[in-house]
Amino acid sequence: MPILNAIVHRIEKPADAPARLLPAQSPLPLSDALDALQEGLNKAYHGKGKAWGRFVDEGSERASPFASELADYMAERLDFATLSRTFAERLTALLDAHLSVSGDLVMLDTRFGDARFLTLTLLHHREGFAVDEHLALVPARQLNLAQMSLAARLDLAQWQASDSRQYLSWVRDRGGKALSEGFAALLGAEESIDASGETRTLLKAFSDYVEREDLPEEASREKTDTLIDYASDQASRGEPVTLEELSELLDEQQPKAFYDHIRNADYGLSPEIPPDRRTLNQFKRFTGRAGGVSISFDSHLLGSSVEYDETQDRLIIKQVPKQLKEQLKGKN
Repeated sequence: MPILNAIVHRIEKPADAPARLLPAQSPLPLSDALDALQEGLNKAYHGKGKAWGRFVDEGSERASPFASELADYMAERLDFATLSRTFAERLTALLDAHLSVSGDLVMLDTRFGDARFLTLTLLHHREGFAVDEHLALVPARQLNLAQMSLAARLDLAQWQASDSRQYLSWVRDRGGKALSEGFAALLGAEESIDASGETRTLLKAFSDYVEREDLPEEASREKTDTLIDYASDQASRGEPVTLEELSELLDEQQPKAFYDHIRNADYGLSPEIPPDRRTLNQFKRFTGRAGGVSISFDSHLLGSSVEYDETQDRLIIKQVPKQLKEQLKGKN
């Protein structure tokens, strides 16, 4: 992913003193180390739980000047150093109120094919070790990519197209709600997509599809693996799940089958949804077939709608599916 611009501003927070900004005067020169940092940042960012949304409409009392400053940068009316420094100044005030440690604000403008992304993250340091030219062990301060409490990524192409609700994402830090909300306010961001909820709805639609098709156990397991593999891969690359593409992967013979099932049942899913890795990791289907009985259900139902009594080897279904219930009543 070629780097167009990159810069680092340091925010120092001395003990018992206000935070102060040590701004860089110009962008960083391109280097192999910068490429490696960018790759590490992407990997760490994609693994975080995130909120998805867009900029607040201009003119709203919750709007931030960052969006208009970014527009000036894209139109080459504002240079990258000024854009990033201005944001860093506002961030310094926020950090002074919520954090007691120093950090480095890293901002990257990168291009990947026709796509272009702006990434910004606050990184803290950790103490590590290195071996010098005399083979002696020496202390070394390192950027801690794993400790990414504040970070955001903007799809510049989608933003400029102005017809997307999910061109902006930012890390949702559950441990520092006030700081996370303050960071979103600095960005002028509003959440418009519930990634976790959308992913749960997608998995519910898939479960309904598998049950409707009455697939054999092996086929059901294969399709489940296909969905999880595809969605997890998209999450690791920071890309959305495309329903039409997923449908084609699930059934090469009937590539529109799953897509049509979603549309006909009206699950309310967008054509593209941001996958939530944690929700995906929790999804699993229990299946079994023996003696003319075939059972399949999602793992998250175990303990609520479905109970397993291990001592008596008995499975208890609390909420019988409507279609099955009607069939059972018809036999009475």
